[in-house]
Amino acid sequence: MATEWDMWQLCTSVCAKPEVSISPHSPCGGPWVNAYNSVHRISRWRRMRHVTAKFVPRLLTAEQKDDRVSICTELHDRAQNDPNFMSSVITGDKCWVYGYDPETKQMSSQWSTSSSPQLKKAWQVKSNIKNMLIAFFDTDGLVHHVFVPTGQTVNKEFYKTVLQCLRDAVRRHCREKWPSSNWILHHDNAPAHRAVTTNEFLAKHNTPLLPQPPYSPDLAPCHFFLFPQLEKIMKGRQFNYVEDIQANTTRQLRASTKSDYQRCFRQWQERWNKCIRAQGHYFE
Repeated sequence: MATEWDMWQLCTSVCAKPEVSISPHSPCGGPWVNAYNSVHRISRWRRMRHVTAKFVPRLLTAEQKDDRVSICTELHDRAQNDPNFMSSVITGDKCWVYGYDPETKQMSSQWSTSSSPQLKKAWQVKSNIKNMLIAFFDTDGLVHHVFVPTGQTVNKEFYKTVLQCLRDAVRRHCREKWPSSNWILHHDNAPAHRAVTTNEFLAKHNTPLLPQPPYSPDLAPCHFFLFPQLEKIMKGRQFNYVEDIQANTTRQLRASTKSDYQRCFRQWQERWNKCIRAQGHYFE
């Protein structure tokens, strides 16, 4: 005879796996079948389905969601009111590039027939050989990039030298932005970016900052455009030396066209709208 605990376990398993079937002639007996039928009727009536959890960068608080909406609304309004706003923004961030980054399962798929043997592939991991990249770009393309020396931490002192090099690059390559200091810096909220010395350096050179919500890579162009695109191209390729990583990364960065960067900035504006409609929740 099935106990109440057995019945509860059955209900739980059926809710978790609706494809489970129990025959009326099962040795479990009638109570099991009745419980099974009841759970399925309830699940159909409530339109229940078995779903997995969605991984997100962080479980946002109500205040953090409000910040995301507030900042996206502010940026959307500025873009609507100033036709030159987007072209004045230079955005940047950092990421690791690896000597070897395994292909995804989808990238390694091959065409096969029903009679073909099942494809197998050994489990692989990222290479220990890697280098950190810091890159900045605007609507016209790549403005400046630098590879962090091995063993160097991106602290406030190092980031200050990066910003000085960025200013030199703007002076050389973005002549329309330099004379009037008509450019706005956008980066995330990393400690080196929020440091007092960093803010003092930017204030000294009259470089305004564009706000970035915390824990929001979905609203950072480097993280939804530049780095994923670079990572996709570099996956499956092997480089044994840091110099090779740097040379191939630089080549891929420069391969992106002006239209690619302009499309990225249009997608950025679309993401502001999506975040506002989602009331600050992650929307992808």
